[in-house]
Amino acid sequence: MTASTQAISEAGVSIWLDDLSRTRIESGNLEELIKNDNVVGVTTNPSIFQKALSQVGPYDAQLKELGKVDVETAIRELTTTDVRNACDIFKPVAEASDYVNGRVSIEVDPRLAHETEATEKQAEELWEKVDRKNAMIKIPATLEGLPAITATLAKGISVNVTLIFSLERYEQVIDAFIEGIAQAAANGHDLEHIASVASFFVSRVDTAVDKQLEEIGSLEAKGLMGKAAVANARLAYELFEKKFAEDSRWAELEAKGAKKQRPLWASTGTKNAAYSDTKYVDELVAKDVVNTMPEKTLLAVADHGDATLGIVSGNYDEAHDIMNDLAEVGVNFKDVTDKLEADGVAAFIKSWDSVLSDVQAGIDRVNG
Repeated sequence: MTASTQAISEAGVSIWLDDLSRTRIESGNLEELIKNDNVVGVTTNPSIFQKALSQVGPYDAQLKELGKVDVETAIRELTTTDVRNACDIFKPVAEASDYVNGRVSIEVDPRLAHETEATEKQAEELWEKVDRKNAMIKIPATLEGLPAITATLAKGISVNVTLIFSLERYEQVIDAFIEGIAQAAANGHDLEHIASVASFFVSRVDTAVDKQLEEIGSLEAKGLMGKAAVANARLAYELFEKKFAEDSRWAELEAKGAKKQRPLWASTGTKNAAYSDTKYVDELVAKDVVNTMPEKTLLAVADHGDATLGIVSGNYDEAHDIMNDLAEVGVNFKDVTDKLEADGVAAFIKSWDSVLSDVQAGIDRVNG
């Protein structure tokens, strides 16, 4: 293990890889990252699968075996096969951590982001199709997604809630989680192996806010550049600590074996070259969190990450001050996060449309 990834892990951060492909699985690379870089889980999303499935070659054998099936069926078979095989690779990690880690996420069709019942139905179908205890189904934290999150957890299915940008929505996600676990308990499910993470997006916040600060142009505004994302995430962690400490329902569920829904820092690759390439890892080290990193960020962290920079718990005053200062210079943070959510859904739909065309091309190619 590299010293820096080991230090971050020992500080309480579970390192997950934000990427998956057939090549990564079959080459042994995924196992190497587990062995050498403290990687204990994987997340996927439509953009990641678009990148993987656009490659000519790795999926051709399975496409030929499937024959002239419709494109939706082919995508389901290809993606769930990758997730199932990754789950098998991570099974020892899952067992060693009592299924806290060793998780592999697969997302519902992003076109269903505003359809509650369809999301719930597909979440159950994906869970049954992957058929692994250490899988997780990703559901977006849209208003329509919230009841689907509760309903999916109530069936004993582990859920990764994605596309969270605001504290207001994050609190709703925690409430949806607790209600789902309460329903799972009432339905007789074993709570110990139901896992959930709340994927709170980070770097995209700085990209959006920095653009506004640059346009405002004052010294005060420019002095706030690069600060919004970490402050927002740190306040999310404050909310995580507060909600699970104070909710009486949660205390009862925890006594029955339920595990907290952990915050997951997503979008942690640095998009501004002026910032450290490990910024959104180093500055967000805290107990009981997940940081899912693209490979480029993971390698940077392994090389020069610093677990001592991430003072999160108990150090919230500065974060509150930054958010107040942003409002004072004219940044409407709710408008920012509302747009980020809408843009996030739209971007995943665009990626999914590309997946449809790429896989259809693959079907046509291997079948002559």
